[in-house]
Amino acid sequence: MYSFEGDFRRKPMQSLRGASKKEEKNVLLQRAQAERQKREIQRKKLESSVKIQSWYRGCKTRKKQARVFRQWYDDHVQNFPVTESAQLTNIMELTSHLLYFYNDQTDGQRLTWLCQQILRVKEKYIEFMYGRHEQMEYQLKCLLSLCLSYLESIAPTPVPIAIPMRMLEVFTSPESYQAVAEKARRPDTEYRIYKFLINKGYFGCMRTVLNEKVPSSLDKTTEPPTPVAASIFDLIMKPICYAASSPDKNFSQSVLKAVCKALLCPSYTEQIGHFLLPAMAYGRYPFPLVELIQALISESPGESPSESMEKWTGTSARLNTTTALPLTPWLLCALLTLGEKGLQNLTPREMLQYVLVLKTLVMELPPPRGAQMDQGESDSEDEGMVIDQEVVSYSSVEDLREDCLRLLNSQDLVKAVMFSTVHYPEPATFTAVCTICHCLLAVQRLPVHKTRLLYTLAYNASFIKHLWESCLSVSAASVTGSQTRLLQMLSGGLQMSPHDVERIIPMLSVFCSLFSHSLLTLHDAEFYGGFKDSSSSSMPFDLPELARMALALREACLGIIELAHPDSKPVVHEEYRAALLKTGIRTHQETSPAEEKQTETWAYLFKVIAHLVRQLYKRDARRQFCPPNHWLAPHVSIKAERPAQLYRAQREMFVRRPLGALRSLAQTKVEDEGPPLSNKEIRNLVVLTEVPFVVAFQERVKVLQRLINKDKEEHQNDMTQFLSGPAINVMIRRNYIYEDAFEKLSKDNEPNLKLKMRIQLVNAAGLDEAGIDGGGIFREFLSQLLKTAFDPNRGFFKYTTDRLIYPNPQAKVLNEDYIKHYFFIGRMLGKAIYENMLAELPFASFFLSKILSRHSGDLDIHHLASMDPEMYKNLLFLKSYDGAVSELGLDFSVLKNDFGAAKIEDLKPGGRNIPVTNNNRIEYIHLMADYLLNRQIRQHCHAFREGMSDVIDLDWLRMFDHHELQVLISGASVPVKIDDLRHHTNYSGGYTADHHVIKLFWKVVNSFTDQQKRQLLKFVTSCSRPPLLGFKDLYPAFCVHYAGSEVDRLPTASTCMNLLKLPEFKDEETMRNKLLYAIESESGFELS
Repeated sequence: MYSFEGDFRRKPMQSLRGASKKEEKNVLLQRAQAERQKREIQRKKLESSVKIQSWYRGCKTRKKQARVFRQWYDDHVQNFPVTESAQLTNIMELTSHLLYFYNDQTDGQRLTWLCQQILRVKEKYIEFMYGRHEQMEYQLKCLLSLCLSYLESIAPTPVPIAIPMRMLEVFTSPESYQAVAEKARRPDTEYRIYKFLINKGYFGCMRTVLNEKVPSSLDKTTEPPTPVAASIFDLIMKPICYAASSPDKNFSQSVLKAVCKALLCPSYTEQIGHFLLPAMAYGRYPFPLVELIQALISESPGESPSESMEKWTGTSARLNTTTALPLTPWLLCALLTLGEKGLQNLTPREMLQYVLVLKTLVMELPPPRGAQMDQGESDSEDEGMVIDQEVVSYSSVEDLREDCLRLLNSQDLVKAVMFSTVHYPEPATFTAVCTICHCLLAVQRLPVHKTRLLYTLAYNASFIKHLWESCLSVSAASVTGSQTRLLQMLSGGLQMSPHDVERIIPMLSVFCSLFSHSLLTLHDAEFYGGFKDSSSSSMPFDLPELARMALALREACLGIIELAHPDSKPVVHEEYRAALLKTGIRTHQETSPAEEKQTETWAYLFKVIAHLVRQLYKRDARRQFCPPNHWLAPHVSIKAERPAQLYRAQREMFVRRPLGALRSLAQTKVEDEGPPLSNKEIRNLVVLTEVPFVVAFQERVKVLQRLINKDKEEHQNDMTQFLSGPAINVMIRRNYIYEDAFEKLSKDNEPNLKLKMRIQLVNAAGLDEAGIDGGGIFREFLSQLLKTAFDPNRGFFKYTTDRLIYPNPQAKVLNEDYIKHYFFIGRMLGKAIYENMLAELPFASFFLSKILSRHSGDLDIHHLASMDPEMYKNLLFLKSYDGAVSELGLDFSVLKNDFGAAKIEDLKPGGRNIPVTNNNRIEYIHLMADYLLNRQIRQHCHAFREGMSDVIDLDWLRMFDHHELQVLISGASVPVKIDDLRHHTNYSGGYTADHHVIKLFWKVVNSFTDQQKRQLLKFVTSCSRPPLLGFKDLYPAFCVHYAGSEVDRLPTASTCMNLLKLPEFKDEETMRNKLLYAIESESGFELS
């Protein structure tokens, strides 16, 4: 054993110290281990030194031999022979020496001289090569490889590239070998040369030469801008065309993959984006699109399309390893550009393969710049990016993205997608198509109505129906081997594998997005009656199917909520996390990009499902097609009586949030007012803000009242009950209730209307009315104020044909400050709801829908029936009119009549000069409906909503639909429960529950008809409808007061105190007659 120190033999270790001391076992083991490690390190050093020496000696010898060969080469060049036979032999020897010592930096001129000599005798060289085939062919391949290397090195320099370019042109061209006699020719020479060169980076070299020798700042062109560009383009396309015609499919696929890897996958330069790619797609060389698709999909021979689909969709995540290609948006753009011309010539099977490739590549398309997932709901779909029709450069990824979206929006691509779904209506096909659409919707945020692919699929009833069937049928094998539907697993809140998630989420989200969009264009006649004539209707489902769909989607919504916020979740407290960090253990507090992307995907799915469920619910609320209690979820239990953190910090807490953003409520405190929300409370919050109708109406009313009571604790403390503390004190003239209230309770005078309000009424004589307002006078005042404000005779509101109230479009003519009045009236109605006070005001359903709307408050044509049924009927007639619409004499204008003054208003610019025809009648119908429902009362409704929201949070009211909001305002039209009223009635003045007059009173009231019971209730409380949660919530409580023993007197009432003043009647007949006379005369609404 040798070492650098010169020791050739290891000397034994000798100790002259005498007998060794006894060592402990662990010390001995440690010393032995250290010695073993030292010997191992020494052994590795020796092995490394041998390798280093060997490499050095070899390198030194090779360099010395290269100098010898280079000198020999130069000497023979000086003595190059004249005869062709001697030249060929000499060329062969020179080539073998050049291949040994060649270096791009020093031997470029030697290579150029040799190539010149070969090109002079190229025909003889080829014949000579066939005589010594193996050796000469290998020399030629290596020489061409040196030409590639030399080209790549001199491309950025002014050194001429003509000789190596010509060398490649000649010896890669099949025509060069055809000149040789057939008997001497060896087959497939160019095949082996191409295969060798492509493995040596042929297309990478061509990319470098193209970028360096072709000028930039080009306009898009299919013609070579310079002769050099033409030569480079020929060198690129010839091997592609040769490979396409080759019977060896593996060779063909390897060539096309090399093209993709070198030219199409990396980011484009202007030379590639503006010249090479358009020239490939539209130039004189036909690009083999089918072979490119097959190279990307790598379909096995003998597979059926469905088997190929299952293989592709099941292994999409491993595409990068199977094809050895980087998946980039540049490859997607190239495929779309190349397919723009060739799609029309594809067979159905090839179109399907094209869609399958797009399905994977479209996921690589970058999202919009600075974009985040838009989780908020919009009443319209106008949001989204507008796709430019022309892309001027590839200077940024954003330009590439816009060009890809433009190509994805092409008509030919849409036809290819539709063709695939028609010929192969299988779940795997729908999965591929839906993956593309899901990327456009969820990642690229494209609106349906501006994207041809999306709206074409949305209006295809057959596709929508098959897509829903696919959503229902897609399943996964369970542990027992049985098939379980993924939609059922989602509804149960069960975890799914990533593969199953990829199968169900795109299909379900795309179905909900597209069907939701198509519902916007279906009027009620098509929605409810379309199933009778399915051949001509654009409605893909009948009403029973819609009811089952609504149930399935409702359960899916609740299942996603359960998945996002399970009951049990591992929690690591901050103190424990800090301790783990000190020990070096990472707790993974921060979410990875993959987790964030997954959260966004689930949040988008929940958003579109919830939106579609709300659409179906609103249709059912407007005109019922589902069974009673169909929307209630029995397993959702939300009890307002239970203590919960949900009701604190209501304005900040009780709002709709993106599904993923709700995690913060479980992790942080809200304004340090208490502990964070539990997962169950977050689930309840999501249910109440997204799908509140799955909870019973009575429970939601209790939740609303608890929210209001919690808010009152901040603005109305306990001292207000003792006539102290902050309050609003105003004096109102009884004969001028509205005028005085408008002035004294305006936003400027009373900015906080949530405070306790005390009213001092002044009679017609100008004297203060007796009494101190403990709540009753205020209720009397507010009841009369609302009755006056909403009176159509005042001009701010008017009746529909069904005598329902909505804002008067002509109010602006009556009062210049009409906006302030609507704001004030909205505040007063909000105050009534805030104080749990009922007011019998029959509102039009479309007006209530505007109040509950989340954004602009604009409604679609479906709501026109509640405003003007005759106009709605006429517009539907116009839509289905078979004759020439132009003969009806309509134009895009409307005639207004402002108290006798006729005025023409255009529905769009210049509308009075644009006739309505068969082509534009749909536009006219929607513009007319928009004008009637939205434009003419937009400012009125906006001010009214602002006024209501100043007192009560509209997000609280959005737990209810428009029917339920009407009940919330006016009470339910249900029979009066006398037993409940009797149980919650107080007595005063000497009456008790056992008094004979009281027993007689309840006996008489029990014998009343329901109409008479309502009249009694209105006589005493000013409202004929019982409180929403029963008479226990009536404030002040219903009270019967002793009014003396004079039997000739009539019963009277103090509605401000809900007080019935009942004389001591002796018999049942007198009691009945006096009560009926008093309540049917509609008198008694005054303080007594």
